[in-house]
Amino acid sequence: MSRIGKKPVALIKGVTASISGQTVEVKGPKGTRSFTATDDVTITMIEDAIKVAPRGTSKRARQQWGMARSMVENLVVGVSAGFKRELEIQGVGYRAAMNGNILKLSLGYSHEVNFEVPNGVTVTAPKQTEIVVEGIDQQLVGQVAANIREWRKPEPYKGKGIRYKGEFVFRKEGKKK
Repeated sequence: MSRIGKKPVALIKGVTASISGQTVEVKGPKGTRSFTATDDVTITMIEDAIKVAPRGTSKRARQQWGMARSMVENLVVGVSAGFKRELEIQGVGYRAAMNGNILKLSLGYSHEVNFEVPNGVTVTAPKQTEIVVEGIDQQLVGQVAANIREWRKPEPYKGKGIRYKGEFVFRKEGKKK
C-alpha cells in the first residue's frame, strides 16, 4: 500500500478545489492550476480534503496512486504558498542582473549570457551573486533553475559556477609538483 497515497490532501484556508471527472482544478491566492489524472485512480472530495484511491490492484494503478496524490498536493501548495529555488554564483567576475524579462549572466565567457525568463516564473537577482526563481508550478520552477545552472555548473577544483543554495560541491585536490 502506498503510504503517501493513503493520506488525504487537506485544502489550506483560501484554497478551493473542484473535481470534474479525472481533472482537479485548484484556485488560490497565487493563481489557478489543474491536473488530469489517469483512469487508474479515483479522485474524490471529502469535506476539506481531496482523497485519491487506486482503481483495482494492478501494478500501474498502485504506481499512479501515490504520484496522483503528490501532484494534487503540489497544486495546493503552489496556489497557496508557491515554490522557490535559490541559486548562488561563485567566482571572480561572475554576476547576474535582471533587465526586464531577461536575466543577464556574466560567467567568464567572452560574451554575456542572456536567459529569457518563461511565462509562469518570476526570476529576481537580489544581489549580484544570488538568483531567486519563484512560481506556482514546481516542475517549471525546478526546470528554469536547472537551465540557469546549466550555463556554468560548479567545477570541483575551485568551486566556481552556479549552484543551488546549500548545495555541497565535492572539491578535488589539484596537481602537485
